[in-house]
Amino acid sequence: MLDTNLKTQLKGYLERLVRPVEIIAYAGDDAKSRELLQLLEQIREQSDKITIKHGNVAGARVPSFALTSPGEDIHLVFAGLPLGHEFTSLVLALLQAGGYPPKVEQALIDQIRGIKGNFRFETYYSLSCQNCPDVVQALNLMAVLNPCIKHVAIDGALFQDEVAERQVMSVPSIFLNGEAFGSGRMGAEEILAKIDTGAGERAAEAINAQAPFDVLVVGGGPAGAAAAVYAARKGIRTGVVADRFGGQVLDTMSIENFISVTHTEGPKLARALEAHVRDYDAEIINGQQAVKLERISEGFKVTLASGASLTSTSVVLSTGARWRKMGVPGEQQYINKGVAFCPHCDGPLFKGKRIAVIGGGNSGVEAAIDLAGLVSHVTLIEFDKALRADEVLQRKLKSLPNVTVLTSAKTTEVTGDGKRVTGLTYEDRISGETRSLALEGIFVQIGLVPNTEWLKDTVSLNARGEIITDLYGATSVPGVFAAGDCTTAPYKQIVIAMGEGARASLAAFDYLIRLPAEEQAA
Repeated sequence: MLDTNLKTQLKGYLERLVRPVEIIAYAGDDAKSRELLQLLEQIREQSDKITIKHGNVAGARVPSFALTSPGEDIHLVFAGLPLGHEFTSLVLALLQAGGYPPKVEQALIDQIRGIKGNFRFETYYSLSCQNCPDVVQALNLMAVLNPCIKHVAIDGALFQDEVAERQVMSVPSIFLNGEAFGSGRMGAEEILAKIDTGAGERAAEAINAQAPFDVLVVGGGPAGAAAAVYAARKGIRTGVVADRFGGQVLDTMSIENFISVTHTEGPKLARALEAHVRDYDAEIINGQQAVKLERISEGFKVTLASGASLTSTSVVLSTGARWRKMGVPGEQQYINKGVAFCPHCDGPLFKGKRIAVIGGGNSGVEAAIDLAGLVSHVTLIEFDKALRADEVLQRKLKSLPNVTVLTSAKTTEVTGDGKRVTGLTYEDRISGETRSLALEGIFVQIGLVPNTEWLKDTVSLNARGEIITDLYGATSVPGVFAAGDCTTAPYKQIVIAMGEGARASLAAFDYLIRLPAEEQAA
């Protein structure tokens, strides 16, 4: 189950346990239960502070296990085997249940401990989902710190009957007290904002109290992180405001072209980016979406969706991009009900089902290849007359027996029964005939769109909505710079975005030092 190297690493982590940890196992005679007991025994062998007990399986999910500590009121359960991306969640849960202090700000800990009420969370995850650990780890931490909060993390691929009954068609999917609470990546701050009355108002007050910045970076992806580091190194007051720190990187499964790092995963790189920024004297304001940029006498004012605002002498825009949607009837209605954008995250929920992949570029063909190993059949739909993916990917795709490729096909509607996707219609662009496909899932892979709608009346954009920049990252507005996937710069790559972020930040610093003295004083 765990190889020698992993056991050695785990033993090192578990040496940090401060108090005993009890693992209560709920196992039957099935193969997965036997695997779970093997995993738990291997964990127990790595620390004399860990003991295993066997619980009454009546009414419990099987296989599953709870983590607690004698004398502590902790309600934390894993249903299934938390391996893959969730093994880190398991290690952190063991450490936190064992009294090891979490690496989060004290203000967040205090907020979690101050929550009153009865909160029974259930999170459905998949082992291949890189977004799920953030939710699982946030809720596990909350369950350790506050006895009013209970959390069960459930492997959706293992508990398919539950997934079908609750109509879970994307992960992570969160339920609170039996009702749907949210889906997609969420951190503790976002979860608390939804259950802690007044949290948003307090956050807005804290933001409004911020002193003006010299450089305010809007966006926390690779470009934004690089811009923040380069600005902070100059010794000027630097801020970063981001909807979610990490940006698209958080949704990237595998990164193998980041120079000097042969392989990493998006969430791991995002954590490293944030840690690097925090090493400097830069203020990170996370979970806030910018909605307006305007010039004021002091420089610029950035208004947030919460109603709060920040001011800065200069601004670096690095708002990135998001998945492009098809824009057809039914698509929006059935997002997370069969319409999905991440094959790695949601693919396991469609095991044995019929699905379609929209898009014949590299992303679409790679998604079709990956999903073909899980689902009963994949239909790849491409608008153009031929696929655009690399030839090596096309050869692999054509070798798969359960894949059908439709070219010159235009998707016109997503159909469903009101609860979930049941199919789609498409137009044969050669014959003009409209045809239908019966499906349970649709994965959209047709590229990205820049997050710049809120800037259309502020800086110059091209026809695709990208911010037009010069060689220095300067926009059409003096004092406003831009970098990364939201700009006209070609080749949307992490390494390029980082370089652009650094360049834009250096250009912003050059702008600041050349300002007239009276403007700097203002």
